[in-house]
Amino acid sequence: MSLSRQTLPLAAAVVTVVLWASAFVGIRAAGHELSPGALALGRMLVGSLTLTTIVLVVRVRRPMAPFPQGRLLGAIAVWGAAWFGLYNLALNAAERHLDAGTAALLVNVAPVVVAVLAGLLLGEGFPARLLVGMAVAVAGVALIATTTSSGGVDLGGVLLGLLAALIYAGAAVAQKRLLAQADSLTVTWIGAVAGTLALLPYLPALLDELETAPASASAAVAYLGVFPTAIAFLTWGYALSRTTAGRLAAATYAAPPIVVLLSWALLGELPAPLALAGGALCLAGVAVATRPARPSATPRVTAEAKTGV
Repeated sequence: MSLSRQTLPLAAAVVTVVLWASAFVGIRAAGHELSPGALALGRMLVGSLTLTTIVLVVRVRRPMAPFPQGRLLGAIAVWGAAWFGLYNLALNAAERHLDAGTAALLVNVAPVVVAVLAGLLLGEGFPARLLVGMAVAVAGVALIATTTSSGGVDLGGVLLGLLAALIYAGAAVAQKRLLAQADSLTVTWIGAVAGTLALLPYLPALLDELETAPASASAAVAYLGVFPTAIAFLTWGYALSRTTAGRLAAATYAAPPIVVLLSWALLGELPAPLALAGGALCLAGVAVATRPARPSATPRVTAEAKTGV
């Protein structure tokens, strides 16, 4: 029993990181055939249907917490529109200009932004390690951006990647507040449905583009909806409920290297050398900025918001 309690959360964390990493590659592959809005809507339609099915099964098997009402329901809906709607749009648009590995390296600066927001909004302050980590991460982003001078990376893609990181960071801070009032499955499900509804204006584009897109693009959309969207969020919640946030979050540093390897193996793409060096600086900055001052004082918001696509 003790072994299972240790190994199952670890296995769930590994599944989450690998699936979230694979999303960057799936977006890059499908993005050649589908526009950012159409791809985002297709992914969320599949993800919402999958999560709805899971919620129905869970409700039949065991009682769930009361359904959120009033202001809480509205807050979850706004969070979902931003997290599942705007974030997906920004990331999909970024990956029309960037390879999957470079996009993952840029989005991975989000924990630094979360730490800043936690200092501003949650009273966690601005310790020296955060300021140093921010400086290192900004240097990494600047190094990635310099590849535009040699044609390696599109500056517009860099800005879109940073926008995705900002949206993700804000959504992560908001999610922490919401999870104090509702269970993670309910929050994820309502948020996914809200994100899908927010993306419905792209339905005509999705239908038109799917008519001419190859079967591989439709398969990528289905994969993104079922696995990185629905399954990965559930395995993350399972792992997070059974281990410390700080210990679990350490595994997410493996996401960008996994993205680079998957992108190279499946798409034949690698980030430019300067982008890789800049990405290494970004990861180092994130590690410094989010490192707890002492083991007993791990910032919960920062630690739980290390990754996600």
